[in-house]
Amino acid sequence: MSIFGKKQYTDDELVAGCAANDRRAQEALYRRFFPEMLRMCRRHTRDDDTALDILNRGFLRVFQKIHTFAFKGSLEGWIRRLVWHSLADYFRDNARYSHFLIFEERDETVPERSSEIFHEEDILRAVKTLPHVSQEVFRLYAIEGYSHAEIAQNLNISEGTSKWHLSTARQKLRDQLNEYERMENRRMARNWNTGTSQ
Repeated sequence: MSIFGKKQYTDDELVAGCAANDRRAQEALYRRFFPEMLRMCRRHTRDDDTALDILNRGFLRVFQKIHTFAFKGSLEGWIRRLVWHSLADYFRDNARYSHFLIFEERDETVPERSSEIFHEEDILRAVKTLPHVSQEVFRLYAIEGYSHAEIAQNLNISEGTSKWHLSTARQKLRDQLNEYERMENRRMARNWNTGTSQ
């Protein structure tokens, strides 16, 4: 028991309790991981209401899937990936999926038109053109939500190498996005000229 009279759960007890729909275990899990998961959501959104909505959707997914957690990694890492997927769903629904996956906060703002025309299938097609390791690092980090430490362990590379591959992948994808936008703009210009000449 804690000094406040609330039970201190181990990860095993949290998982078992949440899988059994124990409200106390669910509350304990939520309270334990809420601060860090909220920080992650806030890094990618502009207001607290949106961040909280995304976070709560993420935790709903956690409680729905907790019975599948197999202790093959940390519980926090598993929860982080599910909340990350909730973030990805939000940006996909708001036509800003390419911005979320490819562009980091410190990068230059993406033109709005790019966000509208570069869809998920385009991203996945572009990812397949990357070198194998860069492709794996990008997929694990940007799409699956793994940390660089987890990727380094999974791929038997250093964290620095993982970060380098992510940076390289993002730059190549940005270049492809920009070329895609130029091609789309030329196509639209041709269509417009053809329409006005008739």
